[in-house]
Amino acid sequence: MSRSGNWYDNAPMESFWYTLKTEFVHHEQFATRAEAKAKIFERIEVFHNRERLHSSLGYKTPVDFAQEKMLDAA
Repeated sequence: MSRSGNWYDNAPMESFWYTLKTEFVHHEQFATRAEAKAKIFERIEVFHNRERLHSSLGYKTPVDFAQEKMLDAA
C-alpha cells in the first residue's frame, strides 16, 4: 500500500484535510497568516485529538485510543 503511485496511500490525509476545511477553516476569518496557523494548530491539538470522537477508533479520541493501546501493550 505504501509504494509510489498508490492512491490509497493518501486517502486518510485527504479525508482529514477535507474535514478540517469544511468544519473549521471555511467558517473562520483570519487577520494574518500567523493567526491562521495558531488557530488551526489549536483546533487540531485541542479539538481533533482530545475531544472529537473518531468512528474508525471505536468512537474514541485519538489521545484516548493511544493511551488504551499503551496500557494494553504494558
